[in-house]
Amino acid sequence: MPVDGRVARGDVTRRLVLRRAVDVASVDGLDGLSLGRLAAELELSKSGVFALFGSKEDLQLATVEAALEIFRSYVVTPASDEPPGLPRLRAICENWLDYSEKRIFPGGCFFFNVGAEFDARPGRVHDAVAAANGSFAAFIRTTALEAVTLGHVDVDPEVLAFELHALGRAANADSVLTGTTTPYAVARRAIRAHLGQKP
Repeated sequence: MPVDGRVARGDVTRRLVLRRAVDVASVDGLDGLSLGRLAAELELSKSGVFALFGSKEDLQLATVEAALEIFRSYVVTPASDEPPGLPRLRAICENWLDYSEKRIFPGGCFFFNVGAEFDARPGRVHDAVAAANGSFAAFIRTTALEAVTLGHVDVDPEVLAFELHALGRAANADSVLTGTTTPYAVARRAIRAHLGQKP
């Protein structure tokens, strides 16, 4: 069955808009998004962009989902290909720090930034951001538990997961604020020490 050309063009435009939206939101927050702004920046028809997203909230929710797909492709999926336990846990941490340090999103870690923006604001966007953050934290905890179960490390897996998560978030926040990469180097040394590696 042939694909409707208008549908295909709409899909391309939607991906283009969302790729720009995640970059904007990583710097200016999800509240910094507007359909008119995105249309103007991408030199697209405002009515065409409005037709893709019914409201600002729909745009915000779609932006969170698009950012999650990008995050998974850089951090979660490659780590999942590693053997369970310590090798996977190391890969999670390295991939996460690389993703943040290389500024896949110009504002640093997308979910750290929008999490701070929406942490105390109830609603659908808050729930989407919380679910995305929660799924990654759960992935770290599950992998830490595997590492303990397999005898790779002898620690409390909940504490280990919390500390690794905290180190990654701190590295991102400090680097974005100071404009330096030193926090990533420090976080890598700390994570390696937690995981029984030489600095």
